[in-house]
Amino acid sequence: MRSAYSTLMVLQIAIFGSACRVCGPEWDWERASTRCASTGTGGGMDKRRLRECPFGASMNFALERGEALRSVSVSFRESEEQRMIRVTKPEGFGNIVLEEVPIPPVGPNEVRVRSKVSLISRGSEILRRYMHEEAIDPRIMGYSLAGVVDEVGSEAAQQFQPGDRVMAVAPHAQYVVQPVDSNIGPRVWPIPDDISFEEATFLPLAKSGVTWAQSPGIRSSHTIVIMGQGLVGNLVLQGVRQHLCEQIIVVDAIAKRCQMGLIFGADHAVDVTETDPVERVMELTDGRGADIVFECVGGEPGLKSFAQAQEMVCDGGTLHLIGLYHGKPLPLDAGKIQRRRLIGGYYGEDPPEYMLARTVELMREGRIRVEPLVSHRFPYEEAKEAFDLLYGRLAEAMGVLLVWEE
Repeated sequence: MRSAYSTLMVLQIAIFGSACRVCGPEWDWERASTRCASTGTGGGMDKRRLRECPFGASMNFALERGEALRSVSVSFRESEEQRMIRVTKPEGFGNIVLEEVPIPPVGPNEVRVRSKVSLISRGSEILRRYMHEEAIDPRIMGYSLAGVVDEVGSEAAQQFQPGDRVMAVAPHAQYVVQPVDSNIGPRVWPIPDDISFEEATFLPLAKSGVTWAQSPGIRSSHTIVIMGQGLVGNLVLQGVRQHLCEQIIVVDAIAKRCQMGLIFGADHAVDVTETDPVERVMELTDGRGADIVFECVGGEPGLKSFAQAQEMVCDGGTLHLIGLYHGKPLPLDAGKIQRRRLIGGYYGEDPPEYMLARTVELMREGRIRVEPLVSHRFPYEEAKEAFDLLYGRLAEAMGVLLVWEE
């Protein structure tokens, strides 16, 4: 964080003598004491420390020397503007840049968070932003982070206090400001001491995984297929594991992710570079097909994956579409989707606040594990390298974090 000096202060100086009426005769003009006119804060501040005034408000000097000699009013600029670093994406493919800007002020219903660590979401941040030529609004250049509450607005003080550990749905930046109430779900959420800052950055994705898993109504007799084992697919797998079912089959094109799916509880893993996934699912279900297929493959590969998913679903089964950013319309075969149900995104009766609290408890109980999903940690100064990794070396990367403060 850096400083600049810019806010107007007005000093009204009555030159009477060398003693200050505010702080007593021990102060002379060269070390005049000050009183903040707007807050009534008492003296005791050396004039030479004026730049450290936390209020940036009007200051009054009063000096006394027996008889009045003259009065002078002086105006000058003098206060501290605090600054921070944030990640931006100006015009140009893959153009990730760090930018210094003022630290945002806090509104009545808002809190400001000092970031510890932030998570890069490959779907929204690589496929939707990094790979596009146009500039991206810095306010949406991010996904989730964790840190400590730095300042609280007057109407938010009942929910949060400075020093609270929190997760925030927010951009990559040293400081972020978010409302404590939102009509699209919580933007800031308290985190218990036994969940690390790194783990907390996964809360929004983990909450989605838990919610998606309960949307179709899993039964103990069901065979579940999860297409894609990136962060989203793995967290859907962990959400599905909270329900009883006959078997879980995961599908991916990266061997390491298939192996991780088995570690996290899948019964079978299909590497599409070695095996036709449709044939393998039919083999594992005796030709019947899967009761529920979660399609979690985003981007261009999702076009083929979505077509394969339609062939895997059994009569009366459900295809749950989660993957996004395909770049083209998805191929929907009417003949294959007949007598089947297609869900887009997720739905449910439970409010987001309940699902987020539920996910926190599952993480605390060890039933949702995210620490093994972290593959890379970068200091925020290397944000460009972190984004490049997720774009160009996907087989190496899983959960990629930016560290803002140790």
